[in-house]
Parts: sequence; C-alpha cells; structure tokens
Amino acid sequence: MTARSTATAPSATYGAVLGSRYVARLLGGTLIGRLPNGMVPVSLVLWITAGGGSLAFAGLLAAIYGLASGLSQPVKGRLMDRYGQTRVSVPAVLLNSSCLVALPWIGADGQPAAVTAVVGFAGLITPPLEAGLRALWPTALPDAGRRRVVQALDTGSQGLLYIVGPLLASWLATAHNPDTALWATAALGLAGSSIVLSAGPSRYWRPAADGPPGTGRLMSTGLVLLFTALAGTGFALGAMNVWAADMAATHQMATLSGVLPAAFSTGSFLGGLVYARRTWPGTTTTQLITTSTLFLLGWLPLLADPGPRAAVALAGIPGLFLTLIITNGFHTVDALAPSSRTTEAYAWLILSVGTGQAAGTALAGALSLGPQVLAVLPAAGAATALTVLLVARPKLGPGRRLGRHRRPRRSRPRPRSRTTRSLRPLTAPATKGRCHLA
Repeated sequence: MTARSTATAPSATYGAVLGSRYVARLLGGTLIGRLPNGMVPVSLVLWITAGGGSLAFAGLLAAIYGLASGLSQPVKGRLMDRYGQTRVSVPAVLLNSSCLVALPWIGADGQPAAVTAVVGFAGLITPPLEAGLRALWPTALPDAGRRRVVQALDTGSQGLLYIVGPLLASWLATAHNPDTALWATAALGLAGSSIVLSAGPSRYWRPAADGPPGTGRLMSTGLVLLFTALAGTGFALGAMNVWAADMAATHQMATLSGVLPAAFSTGSFLGGLVYARRTWPGTTTTQLITTSTLFLLGWLPLLADPGPRAAVALAGIPGLFLTLIITNGFHTVDALAPSSRTTEAYAWLILSVGTGQAAGTALAGALSLGPQVLAVLPAAGAATALTVLLVARPKLGPGRRLGRHRRPRRSRPRPRSRTTRSLRPLTAPATKGRCHLA
C-alpha cells in the first residue's frame, strides 16, 4: 500500500467508527430496544410467582414469548424487505409495548388463557431490531473497513443484553414490584426502537433494487448448511446455561449460574474488540471455519470437570470466538443471499442460533446428570457446527477478504453500493474522513 493510499484510506479505529454519523445512535438504540429480550423472561417469572402462580406456568410463558419471537423473525424480515423498516417495526413495537403494559392490568391471577394469549402475541410482534440493524450498516457506513468494525462491536455487545437485562428486571421487581419491571421493559423497548426508527438510515431505507423487493430465491444449499451449522453453535450456548446451573447446584454456589454465562459473554465481547481492531488473513469462509475450530477447542478444558474458580476462567475461552463466528456468518449471508432479501436472510440466521439454543437447553435439562456429563454437550454442539461447515465449504463460496483499508484496482470511481440504492442525499456530499448517507 502506498503512502498516498494510507493517507487517504478512511480510519477504522473505534473512535472513528463510533463517531461516524448515525453509528452510535443506531447501535445504542438497538441495544436499548433489545433489552426486553433479556428482561421479559425474568419479569414474567417474577410477576407470575409473586401473584401466586406456579413456576411451571411462569416458565411456560417465558418459553412461549421466546419461541414466538424467534419463529416470527423471518416473516418480519421479509416484510421489511418488501415495505421498509418504518411500516413494519413501528406498529410492532407499539403493539409489543402495549401488550407488556396490559399484563399487570389483566393480573397475574387472572385468566391463564388470556395471559398466555397476550404473551404469545407480544412475542410474535417483537420488533426485528437486530436484523434491521444489520441491513442498515451498508447505508450508514459505506466503507467496508468501518463496517467490519461496527459489525463486530454489534455482535460482541449482544451478550451484554443477557447480563444487564435479567439483573435490571430482578432489581426492579425486588426494589419496587414485578408490575414495575414489566412497565420498565415496555418503556425501554419503545424508547430504543424510537431512537433507531426515527434515524435517517432507517426512515429512508429500502431493499436493494436487484429485482422486486422481497423476491428471488433465498434458500440456497450454502445458506441452508450455514444455518444448520449455526444452530449447532446455538446448541452449545443453550447447553452451557444448564451446565452452569448444574455447577451451581453441585458446588452449592448459587451465583455460579449467573457468573459462568457472564464470563462467557465477557469473553465474547472482548473477542469482538480484538477481532475488529485489526485485519485477519483469509476469506470470510476461512475465518468462519477457523474460528469454529477454536470455539470447539475452547470447550475441551471444561471436560476435565474443573473447580468453580477455574470453570469461571475457562468459560471465557470459547466465548472469545463466538462473536467471530456470528460476524463471519453474517458476512457469508451477505455473499449468498439476494440483496433484495438480506433482512429476511439475517432473520433466518438469528432464528437458527436461537432454535439451536432452545434445543441445547431442552436436551441438557433432560439429561441433567452432573457437570461432567453436561460439559460434553457444548463441545458436541460446537463439533457439529464445525463438521457441517467443513462439508458446506464448497457451497459457501470463496468469500471475500475484509481488509480494513481496501482500494479499487483502478483509479476510476467505485460503483455505488447496491444497498444504498437511489436514496436522495440526506446530507451534503461526503468529505474526507466522514461517512454520509448516499
């Protein structure tokens, strides 16, 4: 790279990326808007049990909400590809928040059928913020290097939702009452969604114009195999949560059930920071397989049945590679899915991980025979994911190199990105060092 190209290449430091227009707003708003994903299950359990309901019914409601939310993601993603984000997410967040606010009015000791119906409907209409955000990055950050950094930050920060969310819901329910926890959950979802949906990139976003919006064959062999592999990754996550709970029971340390997943999520966040900080060799396909291999190896020390302190330290090792797997999974979707249906494809990826996680939780719960046995299941899920990826490698395409500073081979201007489409300029022409909407 010449001195001139280095001088003119856009900076991809964290400060430059987060300082780019709309980036901090979109990322922060999405994190706030998705806090209910971590708060609703805990809030529902505490709300039902405080009202005299059974723990079994409370757990069923939490499961229904999560399942309905996950299964409806691809449908909402396809609707967004067809009609835009505003017309889909605004009604969704208003109805979702209204349902959560209505639950205390119905009462935990009210009709179980009514409560179940409201919870299920709230899950079905959760706003698809994560898939929507992924679709916005090419518009908000046209530079591939900066986009690579923010996507890693986006993925790495997701684990924090499931640390902060449950803790916040528990504190609100304890310090005030479970009704307050539900109201606060609804308010946070509405506030975060409003921050994102009122931003220019979301309001003016339209799917890429490579055909009628929402059309084109989506499920290629490569995508099906990719989603199957990521379901194995999700299986490892679900089994880990049950393993952590069993470790807490075995060692009579209740805090382990929360500390072990927190250590894993912390590793995931740190892994994302390291990954985004520099350029790594190989294509996205190579990186996906390499990081999946390291993810599997990270689970192996836990098979030795370590003590509580060692287990907390070791739990962070596989977490280091989770963000890398998911980030490269999204990049692979970019390469394989029709650009007019990327939001739907992102939603399928999210659903694949969530479905695998639910399966891992269910199987680990059914086979709860001690930490040594349960520690095998996360490794088994990681091994399944790696095996599928190795088989799928020819179908995943050659991938693309994600250098932080890429230049065209010729000096002629690069063609406009397909994802920026024909949006009217929202700002003055872009200047050096800043990213504007095209």
